[in-house]
Amino acid sequence: MDARRSRRLSSGPGAVIVAVYGILALAASARSAVQITRDFSAAPLAFSLSAFAAVVYIVATLALTSRGDRGYRVAKITITIELVGVLLIGALSLVAPALQASPFGSDATVWSWFGAGYGFVPLVLPFVGLWWLRRAERQGDR
Repeated sequence: MDARRSRRLSSGPGAVIVAVYGILALAASARSAVQITRDFSAAPLAFSLSAFAAVVYIVATLALTSRGDRGYRVAKITITIELVGVLLIGALSLVAPALQASPFGSDATVWSWFGAGYGFVPLVLPFVGLWWLRRAERQGDR
């Protein structure tokens, strides 16, 4: 196996990307756990979306730390789902704000208002993640 090909996606600048994914995985997991256990019936859609976002961030983090083609493929799929999610939920937050609470309120999701409650990191991160995967693919590092 080519030495460059076996390098992890999480090396170099990828380590920062993985760290940010890990932080968002923890934040989204904690947020959804509190929301669901505290009062799921208050906003089941928002709380379920928070849990879904947590799973997406966890899987993306693990995939980015994996070696080889399988980890690469899972990371690419997961980060694409993340991008679609943040764009879709962010757009819905703008056109139908009654579906969710204020962008910084407890009923909002990680992806509400394009991640405004998290400094828009959820909006920027999938673009950076997909760029990193594309770079790794071109260099044969996956």
